[in-house]
Amino acid sequence: MPIIEVTLAEGRTPQQLRSLIHELTEAAQRAVDAPLRAVRVILREVPSTHFAAGDVTIEERRAESP
Repeated sequence: MPIIEVTLAEGRTPQQLRSLIHELTEAAQRAVDAPLRAVRVILREVPSTHFAAGDVTIEERRAESP
C-alpha cells in the first residue's frame, strides 16, 4: 500500500488540494501498479510563517514582493 505524504504551505483552494490528491493517486497507480483503493495520500498544510528556505519564511518573501 503506497503512502504519499506531502507538506506544503497553506493557501491552496480545496479544489487545488483535491486535484493534487487525484494526480498523486493516479501517478502511484501507474508507477507501481498499485490498486487505486490501496493508495493513501496525506496532505499537511503549514502556515507560511512556519515554512522557510534560506532563513526566510514564505510570509517574509511575500511581504518583500511588490
